[in-house]
Amino acid sequence: MSTRVHSAQRVWDLPTRLGHWLMALLVAASWWTAENHQMEFHRYSGYLLLGLLVFRLYWGVAGSSTARFAAFVRGPRTTWDYIRSPAAGEPAGHNPLGAWSIVALLTLLSVMIGLGLFAVDVDGIESGPLSAHVSFETGRACAHWHHRVFNALLALIGLHLAAVLYHWIWRGRNLIAAMIHGRAPLAQGSAVEHAGAVRLIVGVVLAAVVVWCVV
Repeated sequence: MSTRVHSAQRVWDLPTRLGHWLMALLVAASWWTAENHQMEFHRYSGYLLLGLLVFRLYWGVAGSSTARFAAFVRGPRTTWDYIRSPAAGEPAGHNPLGAWSIVALLTLLSVMIGLGLFAVDVDGIESGPLSAHVSFETGRACAHWHHRVFNALLALIGLHLAAVLYHWIWRGRNLIAAMIHGRAPLAQGSAVEHAGAVRLIVGVVLAAVVVWCVV
């Protein structure tokens, strides 16, 4: 029996969508500035990424229902059942496999940013804002792994894009468009709880305070 769906409704709120695209843009900017030795701008992009990361982690607890980790992260059994039978239906928001992809991306991003805060370059001139708290050798090790983790992040982003193309071409679901306008079909009986302005303001202030303390 096929699952009855309503017409497209707003599934992704503006903070989730804006944060998604800004994070993608800033990862690209961080790569470009590092490759072209624009380290001052590299630091700025890193600070902005840190703020976005803090906000996304907060939003994963206090945001709209489709943004909350507790609402879309599922256990191994549910994830395996989805892999075996993806045609059984798509939930509102992230599917179980996509949820673990988001968790992995945010984890690698957290590690990469954390290492960058303590990283030291060869000359000890271009360094992260917290590098004074570690030895030169530790700072160099952080810089080395900062680069390695970024490469792992790029590989995971590649898999993420491949999954988006798979859903678009073979499943007929345009996830890119949904992350732009925020609308997607909902199964009958499903509903999305959207967070209010107060939670949004708290998240923005929290992110700004964390970045200010680090910088």
